[in-house]
Parts: sequence; structure tokens; C-alpha cells
Amino acid sequence: MILLLNILGQAFTIYSYAILVYVLMSWVPAIQQSKFGFYLGKIVEPYLNIFRRIIPPIGMIDISPIVAILALQFIARGALNILSYLVF
Repeated sequence: MILLLNILGQAFTIYSYAILVYVLMSWVPAIQQSKFGFYLGKIVEPYLNIFRRIIPPIGMIDISPIVAILALQFIARGALNILSYLVF
């Protein structure tokens, strides 16, 4: 069961990094329009769109990815704490 908790924790971490990479790729449109950018967008955009509907951009700055990563970390910690409590 500890292995499952570790794998789940790593999955949350990898997804957070995927969001970060996708946001950084927006600075270089050629990379974002590559196959890698296309598939990463398919994975990350559905989650980011939830926050983009709620949080409007401030001028030219979109802060929704920051809020999305913070929310993901909050969800991850809560889920892992609940699961570890249920296991042990």
C-alpha cells in the first residue's frame, strides 16, 4: 500500500511539472505547436480550462496556471493524507 501512495504522489508531481512545462512552452510558439506540445496540451488543457473559466487574465498575464498548480498540490496532499490514514 505504501508503494501505491508513492506512485500516486509521483503522479501528482509529474502532472504539476507537465503544467509548468506547458506554460513555459507558451513563450515559444514553435515548441507548443509541435507534436509534443500538442499531446501535452491534450493532457493539461482540460484541467487548466477549469481555472481559466473562473479566473480572468490580469492584463496580459494569465495567473490561472499558478492557481491550478496550487490547487493540485492542495488536492494531492489532502488525498495522500486521507489515503494514508485509511491504510494505517
